[in-house]
Amino acid sequence: MSEPKTKASDASVDAFLAQQPEDRRADCEAMSMMMQAATGEPPVMWGGSIVGFGKYAYVSSGKTNEWPLVGFSPRKNDLTLYLMTGFDDAGPLLDKLGKHKTSKACLYIRKLADVDQKVLRKLVDASVKAMAEKRIRG
Repeated sequence: MSEPKTKASDASVDAFLAQQPEDRRADCEAMSMMMQAATGEPPVMWGGSIVGFGKYAYVSSGKTNEWPLVGFSPRKNDLTLYLMTGFDDAGPLLDKLGKHKTSKACLYIRKLADVDQKVLRKLVDASVKAMAEKRIRG
């Protein structure tokens, strides 16, 4: 089995965010502060386009791999947030969030102004808390 392509790196988060259009950059900086506060971890580049915070271990095909506890990526059309717990139990919060889409563990928003940031923070905090047992410290 091959190694995962997306891994933590020493690439500069600041340089990556500086490449974003001004309005997207402001949203990314706000997400970075929110996720750093939720995890107590600094931002780290994962691959070429994901800003992740903290990490956890998971097993795939018998091999242990790592992935960020939470993270985000400024994609062309959306700001994609990675919340590893998914959204099965998040219905009441999602109903209050504002304009968004979801997939299994991704929350897609066009811009932060489209959502209630207090509700978003609750979703991020809940995901971090739910992943506590799998979290890798240090």
